[in-house]
Amino acid sequence: MSPRQLLRRFMPDHKSIREHRHLQFFGKLLHDPNLWHLNRHSVAKAFAVGLFFAWVPVPFQMVLAAGGAILFHANLPLSVVLVWLTNPVTMAPMFYAAYKLGALLLGEKLQHFDMELSFAWLQHEMGLIWEPFLLGCFVIGSVSALLGYCGIQLSWRWMVVHKWRKRHALPK
Repeated sequence: MSPRQLLRRFMPDHKSIREHRHLQFFGKLLHDPNLWHLNRHSVAKAFAVGLFFAWVPVPFQMVLAAGGAILFHANLPLSVVLVWLTNPVTMAPMFYAAYKLGALLLGEKLQHFDMELSFAWLQHEMGLIWEPFLLGCFVIGSVSALLGYCGIQLSWRWMVVHKWRKRHALPK
């Protein structure tokens, strides 16, 4: 199965993305055919966009990923789907790792805190750890985007070359 066939199997269709209530303000920008192509370059850019915005600690990451896909002419559905890497199950360990990395990079001592999903916690604790947390998110998001982009470029190219060689192999 080719990378394109594999991605098509799991991707949402154009209509459901265009009609998504949080993405409708992009209007006619969503009708650009380049946002729906599945080729090596659009998929690699989609991985970069989606993985970067998965590390942005704000609600509605899908909207940011859609904007990034439009800006960079990446595959829009894949960009949006990849931000789901950050979900209620993965969010706490991912963001704690980002905080630890940021504290390490800034040379700060780790603060002990208990994570709680409430506005009061966000106001109090985030005021104490926001610098290392956001730095860690930015660094991991940037590295993830770069690795995702390069990884897709290389693996897609390897698969195409491998299939071409297999198809053109001399009979023995």
